[in-house]
Amino acid sequence: MLDSLFLILIGTLAGLSGSLVGLGGGFIIIPFLVYFFPLSPQLIVGTSMAVLFINSLSSTLAYVKQKRVDVQSGTWFAIAMIPGSIMGAILTKLILTGEIFHQVFGLFVLAVSIFIFVNPNRPVQLPFRHSVNRHFIDSTGSEFHYSYSRGFALMVSFVTGFLSSFLGIGGGSIMVPTMALMLNFPPHVATATSMYTILISSFSGTLSHGVLGHIKWEYVLFLSPGAFLGGQLGAKLASKLPSKILMYILGGTMILIALRMMLHL
Repeated sequence: MLDSLFLILIGTLAGLSGSLVGLGGGFIIIPFLVYFFPLSPQLIVGTSMAVLFINSLSSTLAYVKQKRVDVQSGTWFAIAMIPGSIMGAILTKLILTGEIFHQVFGLFVLAVSIFIFVNPNRPVQLPFRHSVNRHFIDSTGSEFHYSYSRGFALMVSFVTGFLSSFLGIGGGSIMVPTMALMLNFPPHVATATSMYTILISSFSGTLSHGVLGHIKWEYVLFLSPGAFLGGQLGAKLASKLPSKILMYILGGTMILIALRMMLHL
């Protein structure tokens, strides 16, 4: 009974924090499963991926109501993520061990979080022609204008799909910083669109891990209700925060998770 309630609370925390910054809840779920439940790295990754699907579904529904999801761009990104997601699930079975899992996950998240703090609101100028121009208005009447290189975006999306399925983190920890700092997306649009891409890619990742037997379904049963509720709450809270604060919350959260995983705290 206590384990069931604990899993529901973890799911809620993961859903809220993941939806708030567009990462999905994997970066919360994975450390808790590692430290409190005796599961193999493969089961931890697959279970996290299944819960990410529920969390991203909830968040996407909320962000669509706010009209902050760039569906056109997000669909292209998600299509590019799917083959990488399948490849990541297969390689998880072949090469992932407990120690490698901790170190790879921690180093990756730490590197991205430091980059966010160095460049919270200053997009990086890339030597690629901007082939896509976007303009739309959200439910509050705010206008968004931005442009980016589709080729570069699709390349990053493929890598994101691979890493998200390999590590069970949902891909937002790559896509949100990339969209905000390299593809010129406004942070709020990057967060919302990230959850939409995670919805599509996590579906394929969940199917792949399910076929490989990597999912602990009884844990998913209790994690999912909290993840769905947290997804709704996180999306509502994100809409009320300034862009710069949103990026700092993203960076700070990622640093804490990275250090805990790398140092086995």
